[in-house]
Amino acid sequence: MTAARAGHRSLKQRLAAGERLHGALLRLPSETLVEMAGVAGLDYVVIDCEHGPADMTVLQHHLTAAAAQGIDVLVRVGESEPALALRCLDLGAAGLIHPHVDSAQDARRAVAAARYPPLGTRGFATYSRAGRFGAVSATDHLTAADETLVVAMIETARACAAAEDIASTPGVDAVLVGPADLAVDCAFPGQDVLDGLTATVHRATGEAGRAVMTIVSDAEGARAAEQAGAQLVLHNMAHVLMDTFRSLVPPRSAEDNRRR
Repeated sequence: MTAARAGHRSLKQRLAAGERLHGALLRLPSETLVEMAGVAGLDYVVIDCEHGPADMTVLQHHLTAAAAQGIDVLVRVGESEPALALRCLDLGAAGLIHPHVDSAQDARRAVAAARYPPLGTRGFATYSRAGRFGAVSATDHLTAADETLVVAMIETARACAAAEDIASTPGVDAVLVGPADLAVDCAFPGQDVLDGLTATVHRATGEAGRAVMTIVSDAEGARAAEQAGAQLVLHNMAHVLMDTFRSLVPPRSAEDNRRR
């Protein structure tokens, strides 16, 4: 988290105020998409460094574009990657999404990677982009870092069973169910089973006083997520863009398809 900009409230502050925030999940490196998300009025973007490229130079360009539009950036890091987490935060990410959090111990490690001692193990430096290249005091830098958002991803049946312990871990701000990995872990059960597991996680998250983040693929899914109580609605832009592209393709006859 960079030093606070005048009049800019952090995602953590906005969640505490009860706001519902909408963001875009970007797996395709594109500063223009980040800018467009800001111009459109979204609250945050998620840059995926787990399934997308984890190039720090490109990430810095994305963060710079986001700052110009006043939009916050969360970064999804890989599993158990504290070094990557450190670099993302030093570049000015507003928070981190940690995948494959299966237990309270995993959640504590995720928090530790995002917080300075004594709460965590993040290495301290004020000369990074997050510290405005040394232009802010150590005290101000520490204060800004307190606003770092930590999101724990629950993606297995084991994690669902430990949802209460994960969500109530000090320092965890939000919980996100990863539907694809959860389906794989459970050997692709019926949708009713997945919905039941997700509801259990969301209930535990709410009872712990944490925010629910939900990935959606369209406006209808966003409305459903809001009605279910999600405070962080995350639009999967790969899905949105593919649906948009498909809608632009005119109907073709069998003969047209053979000619292609």
